[in-house]
Amino acid sequence: MKIMVVGGGGREHAIIKKLKENKDIDVIYALPGNGGIARDAVCVNIGAKDITAIVDFAVKEKIDYAVVAPDDPLVLGAVDALNEKGIPCFGPDAKAAEIEGSKIFSKNLMKKYGIPTAEYETFDNENDALKYLETCKIPIVIKADGLALGKGVIIAMTRDEALDAVKSMMSDKVFGQSGSRVVIEEFLTGPEVSVLAFTDGKTVKPMVSSMDHKRAHDNDEGLNTGGMGTVAPNPYYTKEVAELCMKTIFLPTVNAMVKEGRPFKGCLYFGLMITPDGPKVIEYNCRFGDPETQVVLPLLKSDLLTIMKATTDGTLDETEVVFEDKHACCVIMASNGYPQSYEKGFEINIPDEIASNVYVAGAADKDGKLVTSGGRVLGATAVADTLPEAINEAYKLVSRISFDNAFYRKDIGARALKALEE
Repeated sequence: MKIMVVGGGGREHAIIKKLKENKDIDVIYALPGNGGIARDAVCVNIGAKDITAIVDFAVKEKIDYAVVAPDDPLVLGAVDALNEKGIPCFGPDAKAAEIEGSKIFSKNLMKKYGIPTAEYETFDNENDALKYLETCKIPIVIKADGLALGKGVIIAMTRDEALDAVKSMMSDKVFGQSGSRVVIEEFLTGPEVSVLAFTDGKTVKPMVSSMDHKRAHDNDEGLNTGGMGTVAPNPYYTKEVAELCMKTIFLPTVNAMVKEGRPFKGCLYFGLMITPDGPKVIEYNCRFGDPETQVVLPLLKSDLLTIMKATTDGTLDETEVVFEDKHACCVIMASNGYPQSYEKGFEINIPDEIASNVYVAGAADKDGKLVTSGGRVLGATAVADTLPEAINEAYKLVSRISFDNAFYRKDIGARALKALEE
């Protein structure tokens, strides 16, 4: 079989490594991939948003199955375009991907179908938004409506911060057109949980829960990032919470999308908060999370390609989805200065014997050497019987990897360990 994976980050590297376990796969192409992914797949220099070139390549190479991993090509209709040429895909079509493509759409969907989420207002006029902020409760959450690389959310602890956030999104266009409309929503409290779920539009099979660490620095300080590390499973996501989420959030969301004429197939990401009033949806993503994928997929015992094809074919109810009863921890190593400005081009040294545990994101191949080319450079993941062991092993991996200008959080998993003690 010939498989094509669209994307070029740590998430895609994790997907490719798990797919490689299937012996029926002859070759995996990554579009565009990266210098690290090139060790596990054939990288093709086609951008993830270049839908025409992606389709042309898939047709020319007679691709048997395509995995469209990032949000942008999904929202832009990559799955629709590939399906038109008879190429089956993992991932939602453009109509279904709107669940992430527009926060206003997703909030209105939850309101219409009674899916628990924060109270909110939406605005496409800056003056109206600023006027609302003069009297609303503080803290408050401001979200850009469209895609913003996972960074389009600002938690404003003061009224001035809230006003600045709206101005930066709507006037200064810090997130481009994604911020031309905003959602202003109630500030919820409680532990956050990420749950990725396979779905074929009818059946929902959740994966192992995880806990992301969004802030750049220890003790959850610094700017929001795409994620500095993850652990799985999330200790706050108990069996009772899982059952409640299935009943009040997961199935109602999938059923709502069918009723709206937008059946969702692929991986639906639920960003949840366990509030004093029960679990509520913070956000949906229309794809695997990053870096959640880097701790969830290493725990998957079942064959990933078989599951993916079942979401496409509508046979997920007959397909085994089993995870190991273990723990995983992923620590992200980033370029100093991320998520703002940072230098690139530093050589990355990863010992061969631990390379299978490393998922490369922001790196390029330069004269046969791996060099940094992004903010989040790589993630080191360890799997163990207990969470303390997984955390300890992940940091041992990090200690063996080196590149100039590297930084990483030293407290990934600390909150989860504390939760286990409560």
